[in-house]
Amino acid sequence: MKRSGILCLLLLIGLQQVFAQQTTLYMPVNIKKAYDKNSRAYSGAPGNKYWQNKAGYDIQVAFDPVTNKVSGAEQIVYVNNSPDTLRDVNFKLFPNLFQKETIRSMTISADDLNDGVAIKNLRVNGTEKVLPPRIMGTNMPLSVPELYPGDSMHIDLNFSYILNENTHIRTGSIDTGAYFMAYFFPRIAVYDDINGWDRIPYTGAQEFYNDFSNFRVAITVPGNYQVWATGDLKNTAEVYNDKYLQRIAAAEKSNDIITVIDSTDIRAGNITKNNATNTWRFEAANVTDFAFACSNHYMWNATSVEVDAATKRRTRVDVAFNAAHADFFDVVRYARITVDKMSHYFPKWPFPYNHETVFDGLDQMEYPMMVNDNPLADKAQAIELTDHEVFHTLFPFYMGTNETMYAWMDEGWATIGEWIISPLIDSVIVDDYGMLPYNTIAGKLQDLPIMTPSNQITEAYMTNSYPKPALGYLYVKDMLGDSLFLKALHYYMAQWNGKHPQPYDFFYCMNTASGKNMDWFWKSWFFDNGYPDLGIAQVTQNGKQGKVDIISKGTKPVPVDVTILFDDNSTFKIHKSIACWEKGNKTLSLAFPSPKKIKKVTLGSTWVADINKADNVYEVK
Repeated sequence: MKRSGILCLLLLIGLQQVFAQQTTLYMPVNIKKAYDKNSRAYSGAPGNKYWQNKAGYDIQVAFDPVTNKVSGAEQIVYVNNSPDTLRDVNFKLFPNLFQKETIRSMTISADDLNDGVAIKNLRVNGTEKVLPPRIMGTNMPLSVPELYPGDSMHIDLNFSYILNENTHIRTGSIDTGAYFMAYFFPRIAVYDDINGWDRIPYTGAQEFYNDFSNFRVAITVPGNYQVWATGDLKNTAEVYNDKYLQRIAAAEKSNDIITVIDSTDIRAGNITKNNATNTWRFEAANVTDFAFACSNHYMWNATSVEVDAATKRRTRVDVAFNAAHADFFDVVRYARITVDKMSHYFPKWPFPYNHETVFDGLDQMEYPMMVNDNPLADKAQAIELTDHEVFHTLFPFYMGTNETMYAWMDEGWATIGEWIISPLIDSVIVDDYGMLPYNTIAGKLQDLPIMTPSNQITEAYMTNSYPKPALGYLYVKDMLGDSLFLKALHYYMAQWNGKHPQPYDFFYCMNTASGKNMDWFWKSWFFDNGYPDLGIAQVTQNGKQGKVDIISKGTKPVPVDVTILFDDNSTFKIHKSIACWEKGNKTLSLAFPSPKKIKKVTLGSTWVADINKADNVYEVK
């Protein structure tokens, strides 16, 4: 056998051993069924029978700023790629969050309560359908003719609702003349290999789970409004006058910040074609959602960045904002650096879309190619908000995760992205890594495992979604080293972008690509109850050698950082990754050179969680 053949055989045997070991994590029966049916694989890759359904949306929508009415028509082509015959389709009507009878987890102004989404002229394959007798909040189950595997269905409907004006929950009126429209169209819910139809209601707190779809959207607004949206604007010359076409084109090729619309342009008018209304036509392929924003008085700064050195592809970065909000003059730079660092530094993956727009709104929320951010006076907060929301481009939109059940699969990544990229934008930013909220809740009754479905938790939602998983990612990054960590992460992203990964797909991908069975860590950090608590048990000095004994009194592994201070005020530092606890040991002895008298030993660092730091300092009397 040739040497290359022997290497391939050894690699295959090694991978088989890794796969065999990867069954130690507890797995609910509905998820295990997907692995048994080979729609998912223990290697972490999609199984050879993986499938996902898809829809194409052709939407014509109009917005009237006088009445706040959103109205439109849509034509949907839905393809059943599953092995199941579907006899019903579940629609998501997210604006029904503001419907009077809907059960919500957030408070809404009485002025924003309404009758929900009105649907008319509903047709399935050309046949008129009667609406279900009762629409259950944001879910609208609809019986349909049998849709066999491999077949498609055509659905047509008209819809309308009143946009919320006083309670801005991810979407709504921002001021007189500025609006953000998200979740505005009736859409078909995800039908997947794990749970079938997604019927979890949207109550305001949890986020979303949508199929990858193709969108053609025509947006009609008054003639003096501009529109920014998911996707590429296909009729730029029909809506903008020539001067602005030139500025947009310049921004698409420039590293410099280009002022597309400034306050002088707004006062002068004549930005768009002089019509009573203009229709803006956007197209987006293989994205999980579509959102748009419009304004008659927002400035627009733009620039671009090369995101792929191999192809020289560039991404345009736009910021549309109210000139009264001073921080937004700098946000375009923050956003540009974020896109650049995401592409070339962390996670070192080319930004996948042609543009990214940060819109000056009243929330802190992400959408494909769009961000709806509130103004912030504090520079550090503005930077951290910008890079956090832009980082969501990859997680959940490029990766298609189920935010409703596993918020940590997107928020955790945006949080570690924020931690890593923010100091690259401004070196004065020093993050606390979410230590305060996590150390406050860790080990208490409400501190549930990260794997608890996000829609089932309340008090632990923030820590389970943001700092705790981000710390887990950070600790694995430290354990594997940057190169191997990125190799494993890239394997996961390559296998699952444009699909619907679940937590086990991530865990198994990381194990496979790193060549390490990390189930011991996934189990402890993501599945188990417990808390991190390290302490110094003993410090000894024998001649020119010293030793510090560390005890793990908690049940969650964390890295170990020790700083030894000598009597001449010099220091010696020791760092051990979480791998030092892999064998289940509860103590750790660390030897170090000690040519001088020890004055003090300190355990811990900014990024190491520890609920009790009273035993983290040893002073020599």
